[in-house]
Amino acid sequence: MPVIDSDAHVVETERTWEYMEGSDAKYRPEIVQGADGRKYWMIEGKLRGNARGPVGAKGLASTVSRKMVTDDAKRYMEDIPGRIAHMDELGIDVQILYPTIYIRRMCDEPETEVALSRSYNRWLADIWEEGKGRLRWACMLPLRTIEEAINELHFSKEHGACGVSMRSIEDDRLLNDPSFFPLYEEAAKLDIPITVHIGNSNASSAAVWSKDAAGGTFGHLRLMSVAACHLLITNSIPQMFPALRWGFIEASAQWIPYMVHDLRRRLETRGRTLGEFPLKDHNIWVTCQTDDDLPYVLKYAGEDQILVGTDYGHQDQSSEIEAMRVMREEGGVEPRVIDKIMGANAVKFYGL
Repeated sequence: MPVIDSDAHVVETERTWEYMEGSDAKYRPEIVQGADGRKYWMIEGKLRGNARGPVGAKGLASTVSRKMVTDDAKRYMEDIPGRIAHMDELGIDVQILYPTIYIRRMCDEPETEVALSRSYNRWLADIWEEGKGRLRWACMLPLRTIEEAINELHFSKEHGACGVSMRSIEDDRLLNDPSFFPLYEEAAKLDIPITVHIGNSNASSAAVWSKDAAGGTFGHLRLMSVAACHLLITNSIPQMFPALRWGFIEASAQWIPYMVHDLRRRLETRGRTLGEFPLKDHNIWVTCQTDDDLPYVLKYAGEDQILVGTDYGHQDQSSEIEAMRVMREEGGVEPRVIDKIMGANAVKFYGL
């Protein structure tokens, strides 16, 4: 069974947007230097996120633990053979690639969103082709324009995508918004899962949580993933699309017992009961971190719904470059279950 890194990243560069041609070219992001000396992406006249990596331009990476750091050329997908060689060193057969800048709001106008999505997905398609099956990816769709989103979904599926990346809140819409239902139906037909990576494009939420000393990353991003999973089950969305798989990526798995406990009490008052393993009953998978209390989590999640990722390419508290080795040595559960988490569960979820 192959070893699957269920959460790895690309970091966008100028190359990401070079696929914008014709009428799309006017929406191309530009790198500008801010007053603080750091580089940012300028989109629609606004600073949208750090450029050339999430750590910034002043050498801050040197202060980060080496277990989090990867070579820039590999993070930016400028050395794909080198990245694959590094995967070999880490014992990883396949990485599932997620974006960096898309974790937060990218743009305001639907036309900009369409152009950005087209270019991003064609960049990843080329990466997949050069990676010869080792680098699979989750596509970014223009969700304000569902017809265009479905067109991009078909292109992406044909070019190596194995997930549809969504955020816990898309602008002012939650995942149970009926406007997403045509996309869910099409994704189910194509056997491609919805992968809810930590992220939130709601501007009001970002403004409120920006007052947090941690920059809002816990409340604005991680807790919203928990709420989004809770929402799917509460609103019976998986039952509406029984062939569709759902994943929650990079929020750890430690929250599953809390969520299940709350759901049991809450739904009981509505005349609903949950089975022993609600995630399995609702076609939901969750990525764990190596320091999650797996024996405790598995009591609520079951052993078939947990995945693991390295967060390769990022340099934050989720980054665990040697996650596969650590899982085997320190996972705290029997090797048979570790093999599932690192392999069989991911193969089933991503349809590999």
